[in-house]
Amino acid sequence: MQEKSEMANKNPKKVNLLDHHSIKHILDETVPEIVSSRGYVEDMRTSNIRLMIGSIIIVIALVVQFYNKKFPENRDFLIGCIALYLVFNVILQLFIHTKEKNAILFTFPPEGSFSSTGLVVSSKLPRFSDLYTLTIASADPKSISAGQPVKLTKSVTQWFTKDGVLAEGLFWKDVLALVDEYTAEPKKKKK
Repeated sequence: MQEKSEMANKNPKKVNLLDHHSIKHILDETVPEIVSSRGYVEDMRTSNIRLMIGSIIIVIALVVQFYNKKFPENRDFLIGCIALYLVFNVILQLFIHTKEKNAILFTFPPEGSFSSTGLVVSSKLPRFSDLYTLTIASADPKSISAGQPVKLTKSVTQWFTKDGVLAEGLFWKDVLALVDEYTAEPKKKKK
């Protein structure tokens, strides 16, 4: 933890406080560093699937662009490629909407853990709002080892100086507390 605070002082993360997208971006970039410090390894499968579908879309567009025949002769081929292009774009959008949602990080369970499921970390920063919401949930909510999702909602003004520099120590402390809250053993009810 000491190394991180020293590193933060050398290269402070600075944003334009009037740009809500850059604020969310810098916070979303920092969260995976913090979660991985607890032993979680990023699961890239979701990103790889999205990239694969996007690559197929690009290949379809390139084939159409550089196909040998001119328009009247390749009409049926063009119609087929346009249909494929649309189908794969719809598949990509459905995948993003259903699987990724607001997720910024998918993880595997930490090594040596009794849990068989990783984490899904998602964030929200609504437009014209200063309230950043970070949610940690199970990657497989139906698993027996899945914990209850936990949320942190806090004003971004708590983590940035008036010059737009991220107070990483404070942000690390809040996110680590949220990870610890998720991984804590549930309290048993007294009878």
